Amino acid sequence: MCYTVPMKVWAISDLHLSGLSNKPMNVFGPDWEGHFDKIKADWQEKVGPEDIVLLGGDTSWGMKPEEGMFDVRSLAGLAGKKVFIRGNHDYWWNGITKLRTMRPDDSFYFLQNDCVKFGSVIVAGSRGWTCPGSTDFTEHDMALYRREAERLRLAFHEVEKVREKGDTLIVLIHFPPMGLKQEDTLFTDLFKENRADIVVFGHLHGSVYFPLRCEKDGISYLLTSCDKTHFALTRVCEI
Repeated sequence: MCYTVPMKVWAISDLHLSGLSNKPMNVFGPDWEGHFDKIKADWQEKVGPEDIVLLGGDTSWGMKPEEGMFDVRSLAGLAGKKVFIRGNHDYWWNGITKLRTMRPDDSFYFLQNDCVKFGSVIVAGSRGWTCPGSTDFTEHDMALYRREAERLRLAFHEVEKVREKGDTLIVLIHFPPMGLKQEDTLFTDLFKENRADIVVFGHLHGSVYFPLRCEKDGISYLLTSCDKTHFALTRVCEI
C-alpha cells in the first residue's frame, strides 16, 4: 500500500539577520539573544523536505545584494522550499532577476509582484505598505499604499495564469494589510476579489498588538513576525 506524505506550509518573518552587518537584535531585548539559533532548532524539528516555508520580509539587515544573500545562504542547510518577499528593511533586495541568479540552490524562491505554484498550492507575494487604519498611516503614505495595491494586482494576474480548481491560494505580504478594526483596505478588497484562502504577513514587533490569527471575509490572516511567535514557525496549512 502506498501512502502520500502531506505537504505542510509554514511561515516566519522578520528574521533581521546580520551576518555581515553590525546590527545584533539583542539590543531590542533579551528575548532576541541567539534568536536565529532558536529559529533553526524549531525549523529542523518541524519542516520536512517537501514542505514550504514562507519568509515574509525583513530577512537581512544587509545593504547590498551580496550582504543580503550571505544571510539568505544561512538557510541553505534547512529543509523545505523557501519562498521570500521583500520587507521594508530589505535594502539589499535590488533587482529581482539578479537575486534569482544569486540564489543558493533551487529550493529558494523570490517573489516580487508574482507567484509560484507547488502542486495545488499557489503563493502570491508583494511587499505591501502601511494602510489606512494602521496607527502609523499618514497622508504621505497614500501614494505608496496605492502603488503597492497595483503591484498586488500584478501578482494576482499571474495567479490566474496557473490557477486550477481546488488550488489553495496563499498571499505573502510584509505589512499588515488592515488595521486592528479590520477595516476594508485596497489590499483586503483584492484578497476577497481574487478568492485568497490565507494571508501571511509580518512587520509588527514588540508591544504593538495584533492577533496572531484572525479572519475577515472568510480569509484567514496570520501574523508571523518571529518575536511574536517566540521564534517558532507558524503552521499555515497542510495539503
